[in-house]
Amino acid sequence: MRVGQKNGTVRQWNRKGTRPRQPQDQRYLSTYVFGAICPALDKGAALILPSANTEAMQMHLDEIAKAVAPGTHAVLVIDQAGWHMTDKLAWPSNVSPLPLPPRSPELNPVENIWQLLRQTYLSNRVFETYTDILDACEAAWNALVNEPGRIRRISIRRWSAIGQTH
Repeated sequence: MRVGQKNGTVRQWNRKGTRPRQPQDQRYLSTYVFGAICPALDKGAALILPSANTEAMQMHLDEIAKAVAPGTHAVLVIDQAGWHMTDKLAWPSNVSPLPLPPRSPELNPVENIWQLLRQTYLSNRVFETYTDILDACEAAWNALVNEPGRIRRISIRRWSAIGQTH
């Protein structure tokens, strides 16, 4: 997820006949949040990195591998971004990729997480410095993972969990 000074705005409720103020910034500083979630265990692991490329993805994979419990295996749902699909990645032995078909973000559970973080914590803000962007991303991710049950509620879709007990 890209987060930065040129973030979008979201809809706001306001009294009829009035116009809400929404800050908007046209500068270009930004960062990327690489995150992975486990709906079954209600856990997540993330890194905030300055760019989205193969090196950043490798760091992300290594972080996921450390977060996977010993003796278990993770399946990482990924879109077909170039840095997700490159042969230059060294996939850890306890993590396997599950590539999605093109143009199907609705199949990726982490997309709901990005939407929540943007709408709840990161929209309608002006970030003065790069550090402010990093701090906001960290606070948003920590708020998500520290609320029991939130990852599970947001990421599991009824149509994808048929016959499961979650």
